[in-house]
Amino acid sequence: MQVRQIHGSGRQRTFAVIMATSDEAMSQICRFAEREDITGALITGIGAFERAVLRYFDWDAKQYRDIPVDEQAEVASLIGDIGEDEQGRSAVHIHLVVGRRDGSALAGHLKTGHVRPTLELIVTETPAHLCRRKDATTGLNLIDLRGTVET
Repeated sequence: MQVRQIHGSGRQRTFAVIMATSDEAMSQICRFAEREDITGALITGIGAFERAVLRYFDWDAKQYRDIPVDEQAEVASLIGDIGEDEQGRSAVHIHLVVGRRDGSALAGHLKTGHVRPTLELIVTETPAHLCRRKDATTGLNLIDLRGTVET
């Protein structure tokens, strides 16, 4: 993984995060966020995976269901955020759409993604920490604006 800060003004920084073949995307993004102490950011990206696991939240069961993608797939759209969990650690949340060779698409939360040949991300820090708290109704870690702190 290559990282370069491409803009900075106070607590607002923008990074290009470029991954190479065989990098596992979620673990690399989490490692990057922790290293840079990012607790509020937007993520966008494009690229491709040789294989991935997406997730779908089953509302009735209140749990995630895995969607395996066992083929080369284009990352047609990737958007997400980085917040801060209840323990003060970076919490990465990514949604994406991948395109299969037949032109069909799959979408969901990114659980794991093994890059091939590249994944190109732009991470733009926000001027406020985004706090994620466990929601009692859903059991999900959702952004709670009451805990958001301007920096």
